[in-house]
Amino acid sequence: METMRERFAAVTSRLLAEDPRLAVVAADISADLFGPAAARFPDRVINVGIREQLLVSVAGGLSLTGMRPIAHTFASFLVERPFEQIKLDLNHQAAAGGAVLVSAGASYDYSDNCRTHQSPGDVALLNTLPGWTVHVPGHPDEAERQIRAAARGTGLVYVRLSTETNAVPLDGEPGRLTMLRSGRRGTVLAVGPLADAVVDATLGFDVTVLYAATIRPLDAEMLRAGLQAPDVVLVEPYLAGTSVPAVADALRDLPHRILGLGVGRRELRRYGTPAEHQAAHGLDARSLRAAIASFLRI
Repeated sequence: METMRERFAAVTSRLLAEDPRLAVVAADISADLFGPAAARFPDRVINVGIREQLLVSVAGGLSLTGMRPIAHTFASFLVERPFEQIKLDLNHQAAAGGAVLVSAGASYDYSDNCRTHQSPGDVALLNTLPGWTVHVPGHPDEAERQIRAAARGTGLVYVRLSTETNAVPLDGEPGRLTMLRSGRRGTVLAVGPLADAVVDATLGFDVTVLYAATIRPLDAEMLRAGLQAPDVVLVEPYLAGTSVPAVADALRDLPHRILGLGVGRRELRRYGTPAEHQAAHGLDARSLRAAIASFLRI
């Protein structure tokens, strides 16, 4: 299956031909995928080299001119390394064009490239800033819809791509939670590419399973509508607990309990494979099943 990153490059290359406001800013990563687009639009496909702070600052400058920049590199170099530039050149400037950040690598997709390429804290960092829409697609088809919507939209958007995918696209109406299963003992909210593991983990459990490909803003209406018991398990493919405040705010007038599952804070010093990292953080189906059963007393 085509990867999310391959789909992103193909779709964005086509969008450049459709919308003269758009520009792609890269930092070597995926530059080869934009080769044909760069030859066609040399002034709107800009590779700044391995200068990630400059990557974001150039996007900020383009936005000030009214363009809609799409900046791309690995998550650790797109959000963590140039965070000050995101805060100042994108948020503080509040430029009319806004910006789209599209990452690759997720939390530990490239775990064998060492800790520098791991970024479980990216979404948590962006949560400290106002105004960001955060998409976490679980399938290339979802990523395409989100990228198209972000390109033609306004404001600040982060699209978090991963090499891990669900077997089929699960997102219904963009920005809304999708109900995968209805039950009475609690609600499990699965984010992005962890949905298949959550579905496997909850087989035979009398629980509601909701799916989010967009986590910020959170679809509070659907979360409340699907709530048959006041217990919620949130399963995210990045730092555990990142979106617990959003869930708590959505249910602020209801007595409830929340368990946030995700990447732990303990640093793993053996690089291993993505699957080994997933299991070590308790995000494989077997570990999730045990954690969900214990919290919901099933």
